Amino acid sequence: MDSVQNLKVAVLMGGVGGESTVSLRSGRAVASGLARAGHQVIPYEVKGRTLPGLAELGPDVVFVALHGPFGEDGTVQQVLEDMALPYTGSGPKASRFGMNKLASKRLFVRHSVPTADYFAVTPEQSVNSVLAQTEEFRYPVVCKPAASGSSLGVSIVKTREAMPDALAGARREGDLVLVERYVRGRELTVGILEGQALPIIELVPRQDFFNYTAKYDDDQTRYICPVALLPTIYRKASDAALRAYQALGCRHMARVDMLYGYDGALSVLEINTIPGFTPRSLLPMAAEHAGVGFSELCDRVVRAAARDTARELLQRRRSA
Repeated sequence: MDSVQNLKVAVLMGGVGGESTVSLRSGRAVASGLARAGHQVIPYEVKGRTLPGLAELGPDVVFVALHGPFGEDGTVQQVLEDMALPYTGSGPKASRFGMNKLASKRLFVRHSVPTADYFAVTPEQSVNSVLAQTEEFRYPVVCKPAASGSSLGVSIVKTREAMPDALAGARREGDLVLVERYVRGRELTVGILEGQALPIIELVPRQDFFNYTAKYDDDQTRYICPVALLPTIYRKASDAALRAYQALGCRHMARVDMLYGYDGALSVLEINTIPGFTPRSLLPMAAEHAGVGFSELCDRVVRAAARDTARELLQRRRSA
């Protein structure tokens, strides 16, 4: 550890969305990790869309362990910016891009990040219209809400008859929906810490895909690291993850999920700007494989936030 020690860190956890339970697990684990690293920790449970009393606590850094709405969508980040409080993770703009899969997809395409073909379904679009568009892809396809996490509302649609229910399930999580061409292949995830790719993990769920149950409840989900990939494919996967991270303008940490198709092509699915920090979470798992323990991981993220804020203040003084 360097000179940034014994900081007062407020850990935001809980929140207002369907991932509040996961966020509480993440937040408690982070609080414990930071305490072991020598920081003064203030657990702060978020129960609405405001942060009453946070500024009065006087934290040196705020660790954002929130998921979903008022967590990853840029809203809480803007609140923290308005309060002039340093915080971990990406800024408001990158967070909005990361939470909105349609915005992410557009940026991936613009920055030549490989991703599966897709189309967006607007709130007013009829089921028959969606069925007609889907015929261009053929089944199976993936139907997912454009702004949700933990794979909530995501389904693999294997037949035309299953699409209405899948669309309704996705719309329960948000008005805007994406339909993607289904990629048969291996599920990979690449953690990123301070702009460096961590060891790749392959996910082998018992479910149809790495859904909520596979992530948090199913003990039979397998995580393979080191992963068996040709060196060229491994480098391409790491590079695609870093380019996705840079395309959105992320900072400090992220996790990029992708598929390595049986046709040999990579397809980036999404980027998680606030990865989970639960005992089953993938960013801590990847960091562990890189020799970075959980407490050190939490400490490094906090130190990155403090360092970036100090740098920004210095730049402002110089330009004043």
